[in-house]
Amino acid sequence: MLHKRTQIWLVLILGAALLVSLTACQKLSFTNLRANYHFGKANKYFGDNLYRKAITEYEETLKYNPNRIEAFRYLGESYKQLYKPGVDSRDNKEKAAKALDALQKAFQIDPSNKSIIYSIGDMYDKMNEFKQAEKMYLRILELEPQNMNNYYVVAEFYKKYAGQNASVALKAESMYLRRIEADPENPQGYAYMANYYDNLTPVPDFDKALDFNLHRLQLEPKNHEIYYALGVNRFSKAYRLQVSLSPQERDAIGRESEKYLLKAIEIDAYYPWSYAYMKLLYLNVFAKLYPDKESRYNAESERWGEKFNDILKRDQDRKRLEKELKKSTS
Repeated sequence: MLHKRTQIWLVLILGAALLVSLTACQKLSFTNLRANYHFGKANKYFGDNLYRKAITEYEETLKYNPNRIEAFRYLGESYKQLYKPGVDSRDNKEKAAKALDALQKAFQIDPSNKSIIYSIGDMYDKMNEFKQAEKMYLRILELEPQNMNNYYVVAEFYKKYAGQNASVALKAESMYLRRIEADPENPQGYAYMANYYDNLTPVPDFDKALDFNLHRLQLEPKNHEIYYALGVNRFSKAYRLQVSLSPQERDAIGRESEKYLLKAIEIDAYYPWSYAYMKLLYLNVFAKLYPDKESRYNAESERWGEKFNDILKRDQDRKRLEKELKKSTS
């Protein structure tokens, strides 16, 4: 009799435990479903650039799943999209604080997530908090020291401040060079370095940019884009530094630009921008250097401009037809 009663109690206890378990599962299932529902809506709003609505839905997501890392991340991204760099208002500061709070919570959940670290660094960058931003960008390098693209990311960050601070300019150069050292046979590293020197503020270092593009050329001697970059570099120096260069120097640099641009056209006659810079070269360098031949150089400039327009239109027509063809076959 006692044995029978014990069995009954065990059945009742197991039944109660099962009921509690089922109730917990149903509750868990319900909260997950609600979290997923709001998260889906939030992502749709975010994709449609409706960031205020996205914020509401990401916050609802976190009520049901307070550990959902992507909800914290994109909540922060939404506030970041609403933040206006340089605006010193209370509302704008609150957006910045909320963006950082959400991103930091995502970071606490996964402190090795490169995308989240980058996003925090980017937010500090937008706030002009250089030291805090630098700390996050350097953490990316610590996590993946063998990933050469990370050096480019950090270099681009330093590049924004290079014109304001000589020591930061040196840091930028160091990062670009480390990227080259990580893969010296990759022409892209030299392209990044050349672009950096070509766009230095307030005055670019055109000759250093030239040297790195010539390194690229050794690796890819038949790449028309490198000849184009060389032509643009020489044109830019002759045009922008005209006050500090002698007429003879400007002419020599202009002839280098012409040589490189013509080579780019020889390799790829359908690349329109080589023609565009030939037009600018004749109009803004040669015509100004030689007033007695100005009409001739202006006419040459117009001829190159017409070629540019023809080829650009041809390229646009091709892309339009490809798009239409893709639509008709899909």
